[in-house]
Amino acid sequence: MSLQATRATDLASYILAPNPGPMSLDGTNSYILRAPGSEHAIIVDPGPEDAGHLAALAAQSVELILITHRHADHTEGIDTLHRLTGAPVRAALPEYCRDAPVLHDGEEIRAAGVLLRVLATPGHTSDSLSFLLPDDGAKGSMLTGDTILGRGTTILDAPDGTLGDYLKSLDALGEAPDARVLPAHGPVLDSLHEIVSQYRMHRLARLEQISAALKQLRGTNRTPGITEVTEVTEVTDIVYADVDASVRKAAEISVAAQLSYLAEFDAS
Repeated sequence: MSLQATRATDLASYILAPNPGPMSLDGTNSYILRAPGSEHAIIVDPGPEDAGHLAALAAQSVELILITHRHADHTEGIDTLHRLTGAPVRAALPEYCRDAPVLHDGEEIRAAGVLLRVLATPGHTSDSLSFLLPDDGAKGSMLTGDTILGRGTTILDAPDGTLGDYLKSLDALGEAPDARVLPAHGPVLDSLHEIVSQYRMHRLARLEQISAALKQLRGTNRTPGITEVTEVTEVTDIVYADVDASVRKAAEISVAAQLSYLAEFDAS
């Protein structure tokens, strides 16, 4: 796999980590952000603990390291990259920060000649962040971590990730500028608003399918709950009947998140 950076936008390039898989698609896109003429860079998501990949990132004269969320395919390389570069690491959770404070929703960061705004986008995980680069070309760009992927849809990592949070995050992204999308997995997308609309329609359609499956299995009077493992399994059998075995667990986790949402909705 090439360790050369691929240009994505005026201010962003990425090096693709060698960790392809059913959940990571082609691998993790570790982004390199810098303004033209800047000798330094921001790295977003170091990716896995892979010596070649981290050495290629360290060669960028790193000023700052940012984390979109806690999953290992984004954070495993934190300590090695921090050691190689001395650059501080910032994330929403303190356990992933190194020599720097946590990130906060609405915070503005200036580094490597780049202006970056932090947007809390929980749902995939409770600590998920997106980063807006308003000056990146005519439309700007939005690094979305796993909140929005370049291909397919993301999972809700229940019980930490919730559908209620995720729908609110889609609303927040829909209210942001219609920037280009720089996802942590998969290709760059042209329109944030277009993909947010598609994701919302997908989520609502899945929710209808799960509601119908519950009625089929239990009748309309039963309140769903994610603690009922059998229910999650049976609903997944119906709604995700054709899903590949490699992503079956992810499907069950997403079903659990949606059953929890339905239970909260019924309770209200």
